[in-house]
Amino acid sequence: MKAAPVSQRLWHDLSVRHKLMVLSLLPLVVVLPLLLSALVIWGNSAFDRLLITKVRSDLAVAHGYFGHVQNEVGSGTRAIAESHALALALHDRDVQALKVQLIRAQQRLGFDFINLYSPQGKLLTASWETGDTSQGAAAAIATPTDGATVGAAAHIQRLKQTQLLTLAPHLAERLDIPIIPTPSAVPSNRTHEDQALVMLSSAPVHDSAGQVVAWLRAGVLLNQNLPLIDHINQIVYPEGSLPLGSVGTATLFLDDVRITTNVRLFQDKRAIGTRVSQAVHDAVLKNGETWLDRAFVVNDWYVSGYEPLVDGTGQRVGMLYVGYLEAPYRMTKYGILALIVGIFAGAMLLAAWFSIRRARSIFQPVERMNETMRRVEEGEPLARVGDVVARDEIGALASHLDQLLDVIADKTTALQRWGEELDAKVAERTQELSLSNQSLQLAQTQLVKSEKLAAIGQLTASVAHEINNPIAVMQGNLDLVREILGEYAEPVHTELKLMDQQVDRMRLIVTQLLQYARPNDYAGYVEPVDVNAALSSSLVLVEHLLARTKIRVERQLTATLPTPINRQELQQVLINLMINAIQAMPDGGTLTLRTANQTDALGRQGVVTQVCDTGKGLSDAIRERLFSPFFTTKNDGNGLGLWISVGLVERYGGTVTAANRAEHAEDTQGAMFAVWLQCETPSDRSALQD
Repeated sequence: MKAAPVSQRLWHDLSVRHKLMVLSLLPLVVVLPLLLSALVIWGNSAFDRLLITKVRSDLAVAHGYFGHVQNEVGSGTRAIAESHALALALHDRDVQALKVQLIRAQQRLGFDFINLYSPQGKLLTASWETGDTSQGAAAAIATPTDGATVGAAAHIQRLKQTQLLTLAPHLAERLDIPIIPTPSAVPSNRTHEDQALVMLSSAPVHDSAGQVVAWLRAGVLLNQNLPLIDHINQIVYPEGSLPLGSVGTATLFLDDVRITTNVRLFQDKRAIGTRVSQAVHDAVLKNGETWLDRAFVVNDWYVSGYEPLVDGTGQRVGMLYVGYLEAPYRMTKYGILALIVGIFAGAMLLAAWFSIRRARSIFQPVERMNETMRRVEEGEPLARVGDVVARDEIGALASHLDQLLDVIADKTTALQRWGEELDAKVAERTQELSLSNQSLQLAQTQLVKSEKLAAIGQLTASVAHEINNPIAVMQGNLDLVREILGEYAEPVHTELKLMDQQVDRMRLIVTQLLQYARPNDYAGYVEPVDVNAALSSSLVLVEHLLARTKIRVERQLTATLPTPINRQELQQVLINLMINAIQAMPDGGTLTLRTANQTDALGRQGVVTQVCDTGKGLSDAIRERLFSPFFTTKNDGNGLGLWISVGLVERYGGTVTAANRAEHAEDTQGAMFAVWLQCETPSDRSALQD
């Protein structure tokens, strides 16, 4: 016979008290810490995702305003070129009037320079011109369409120092930016940044006959353009928009050098001339990615967003950055996590105290019964369990044990008294027959034996009848204890088994007495859910994904029957299908959501929900493995979404199917996922059939 493992033997050797302690405290010291760890890990990750989502939206706002300024440069340039006053001044060759108009336009539009060229590229006048002929001669070197698309919106342009001075010599003081050594930046020997980052736009000036009579070039220099960057920061992070004392910042980079920023190097000195880290440089400028993560900015950690800036030819020439100070959010996160840990610790201590107190009501009566049986076996027939506080099955069992011991004691006393009386009668008969002859002595012996057997049989039948009743009650209560406690009876299995053995022992003794006296006599929360409402609420949860796409949503919600299902699990399935549909249309399209009442092939009434896209559709190879675990067509997916969704739906007797919309007469492109749910549970149908 194979020996039991050491751990199992140790468990069997433990007392009921210690077993109940282990069973009570095990969930508290194992399960709750695991749940706490999972909650802390999830909470930390969710908090970080919220911060990244926030900076992503901030970067989108900054990008939108930067593009707005860029469009204003282009539209402003065209408006000046198309002005009637400029055309009249050109017709009259009034250079002074032209200059006044350019100066007024520059002041009105906030440009840094506006230059007017002849069709041959000679500078006629400029908003910055002071009458110095050397500047005019230098400016004439530039051609009006150099580096920009004529008539189009303004473009970002990286210019050398000489190129910018040709366009606007008065901006020279904003070009020479000393580069400040920055830890973790790309190694470089440069000490100054003398290139310029400019929003540049050109437009032709036509006469009344439609002939080009001049060219207009205007632009905004981004180097050390503090009003522009401060305005971007004010739009993205208006006063009071960041809680917890956090500070928002914005920056424009030329390559990896900050050319204008409101990030402070110390006190009121701006960090112009500092450089970005190599990790951000490689991700944004080298790979063209958008950086959304925490980053060390100059002298502190910020939740940061960087995106590349490209010129008219598509080359990456700089970066747009927004971010906010991470420290206040980090301290708040740690405070919340510490509060959660404290709450769990308090709950664990309170639950442990409560479990230990309640466990006493189980093991104390059992211990008293065990001690009583031991004392009776050692020769104390009057030992009893006594009153117990518990009024459950264990309490009833203790009371029945005392009753059994009382019955046994009474019957034992009666049996001893009857035996003494019988002995007296036998002695009396023996004395009376002692005078008889030898033959009568033999008859007397047989008679005595017969009468003893008769007396013992009568006495045994009476004792057996009286003892069998409490034995049956004890055995019934033991069976009831096992049935009610179920798996919770396992900790006291040894003690209950001992009681069974003792009851069987008493039953065997009674049976043997009866056989001797009379030898010829023995041989899991479900609710009705409106699928239309569930689909609408699920759509709200993916609005943030739709907002970044050109996807149009169509709804055809005609279902009228509710379906019994867990609302959260249904929403989980619908959200997963909608996210897959959105990801299938990266260039835009139509997301169609339909619901309708539908009876399946078995005649069951149900509701079907369809999620349709206008993407590429499903190939035969994909459809074959679509609902298999870990199968995915996305680089960042885990392949479990559809597999889990099918499991959730089938739990309620529903189905999930996938098809190409081209297979239906009314549709021609994309995929269609259908979720069918029956409108009555299997238990409801059984009740109706009964």
